[in-house]
Formats: sequence, structure tokens, C-alpha cells
Amino acid sequence: MVRRLWTISLLCTFMKKLDAYILKFFMKTFFFSLFLFAVITIAVDASEKAEDFIRSGLGISDIAGKYYLGFLPHMISLLFPVFVLIAVVFFTSRLAARSEVVAILSTGVSLRRFLFPYWVGGIFLALLLGVSNHFLVPVANKIRTDFEERYIDMGAINNPSAQYINNLHLRVDTFTYAGFRSFDTSSKVGQGFFLEKIRDNKVYYNLRSEMITWDTAKKQWRLENGIERTINGMNETVKKVDTTYLNIGYKPIDLAYDDHLKDKLRTPRLARFIKQEEMRGSETVNELKFERYRRDAYAISVIVMTMIAAILASRKVRGGSGLHLALAFIIGVTFIVFDKFSMVFSTKGNFPPVIAAWLPCVLFAGLAFWLYKRAPK
Repeated sequence: MVRRLWTISLLCTFMKKLDAYILKFFMKTFFFSLFLFAVITIAVDASEKAEDFIRSGLGISDIAGKYYLGFLPHMISLLFPVFVLIAVVFFTSRLAARSEVVAILSTGVSLRRFLFPYWVGGIFLALLLGVSNHFLVPVANKIRTDFEERYIDMGAINNPSAQYINNLHLRVDTFTYAGFRSFDTSSKVGQGFFLEKIRDNKVYYNLRSEMITWDTAKKQWRLENGIERTINGMNETVKKVDTTYLNIGYKPIDLAYDDHLKDKLRTPRLARFIKQEEMRGSETVNELKFERYRRDAYAISVIVMTMIAAILASRKVRGGSGLHLALAFIIGVTFIVFDKFSMVFSTKGNFPPVIAAWLPCVLFAGLAFWLYKRAPK
């Protein structure tokens, strides 16, 4: 009995040291590969945009703070699951090549127990990516896109700071509608404004004005020289409105069309914006929903990629690390392709955004389960 307890205690001590050893190897390899990728990415991107940087007249510190501070988080979050896949394959393959995995499993440790530190590392990195996707990466995307619009795109048509919108219609609530004949997003001035309220499929209230302006101090719309009509059956009351303030539930930033808006909104703000666009009947709702669900799915895919890499690379094969890394690249590229195809089917077709966002993660989770079933235990 004493001998048995001593053996169990020794095995627990061994597994704690093994867990710490694998986790340390995991984190060191991952963050080192991340550092190398950052250096290579900056070098390649700087060479492509050298002329734009020179034309901007900014110094190195300004470019680093106003562009790469936003560019790097964007690129890292985009390829984060693939980095995890390659990092885990790389160091686990080295363990297998040195027969360390065989030695561990031969002591009676099950494959499930061997994968425990991988679960811990994968969950930690998934939480890191999840928090970043919801709160940090949107801020970085705003820094990146603002710089590109100002110094690289040089006032491209998708720049909301130089955009004029014609024939804009909004849905304020279930019975109130508003619109502009034209709206200037830079001066925040609308021309040809109207607001209508409908009851029983009939307009019973109408407010019109040739000009409406966003008051930045009061955070409301200021309407000038308006005409207000109230209709009650066959009776109509007309009233002139000199100056009044309105709250129509939209701010100027909500009216400006911006290709990158979904990437720049933190998740709580994105969720409110989705509800607003659904009520408005916008055509971009699926695109916004896909981005919202993708932020969660991408984080969970880190755990899936960790398991795929650990199971795949734990087997000692004749090709060694080279074969494992080649398989990792193929799996990583396939995952990115599936993700892009899902996005296209969701935003351009009728594929439900929640299914499209989670489909690559679910498919590769199935691959991880299949590899686990076939792996030597």
C-alpha cells in the first residue's frame, strides 16, 4: 500500500514537471515565432509603402505610432490560429523526434493526460485572442485605417471624412421614418430633411426642413426653418418651426458609409450597431453579424488548432519535423480559405452569419476528433 501511494505521488510530481515543461516550451515557441513574424511583416510592408511614407513627411516614430501600432495587431489577430498551429507542431515534433513523447506514453500516461498542458496553453491563448478581438484589435484597426485613409489612400472614395451621401433613408422606430436628400459627413450638414410618423399605414405627422445640422455640443440634430404638418382625418394643421432640436437615434458617424467600420467597433458598440442596422433594414447586416460571431469563433479555433497540432506532431514519422510542418501549413491555409469562403457566402449570399462564422471551427474540430481517435493511446 505504501509503495503504491509512493508510486502515485511520484507520478503526480512527474506530471506536474512535465506539464510545466510542455507549457514553457509551448509559450516560448509561440511568442518567439510571433516576434519573427512581426519583424518580417514590418520589413515587407515597409518596403511596399516606402513611397507613401516618404510622401507623408512623417518620421519613423510617427509611422510606428500612427500605423504599425495598429497594423501589427490586425495581422497577428488574422493569422493567430495558424501561428498556434505551426508553433505547436514545431516544438511537439521536436519532442517526438527525440523520442520524448514515446517515453512519456510508455510510463503509462494516457494521450488524454499528455494533452492536458496543451489544453491549458490553448485556452490561455484563446482567451488572449478573444479579449483582443473584442476590445483591443478594433482600436488598432481604427489607428491603421485612419492612417491609410489619410496618407496612403489619399482621400479615396471610401473615406468617410470626405463623403457625400445622397437619398439617405432611415428607420427611427417601428412607426417613424426619416431621411436626407443629401448629407455631408465632413461638415455634418444635411439638406432636404424629412421625418414622418405612420399609423394604420397612413402618414399622420410630417416634418420637413431644407437644412439640419449636428450640434456637437448638445449631441443632437438642430433643425432650422422647418414646416410641421399634423394630419387628423380630413383636418391638417400646419406649423412653422424656426429652430428645434431632434433626437432621431443616429449620429453622423452612423450615417457615413465606411468599409472598415465593423472592424473599428468594439463588440458592445458593434452589437448596438447591428440592432440599429436591422431596424434600418441595411444590406450590410449579414456582414456585421459575421464579424461579431467570427470574433468568438476565431478564439475557439485556437484551441482546435492546438489539439490538431499536438495530436498530429506527437507521432514520430520518417519525414520528421519537415513533414509535420508541411502538413501544418496545408491545414492552416485550408482553414483560412474556409473562413474566407464562409464570409463570402454569408455577406454575398443568404448563408446565416452565425453558421458561416462557426463552420470552419466546427469542421476542423471534427478533424481534431478524428485524429485523436486514430492516434496511438
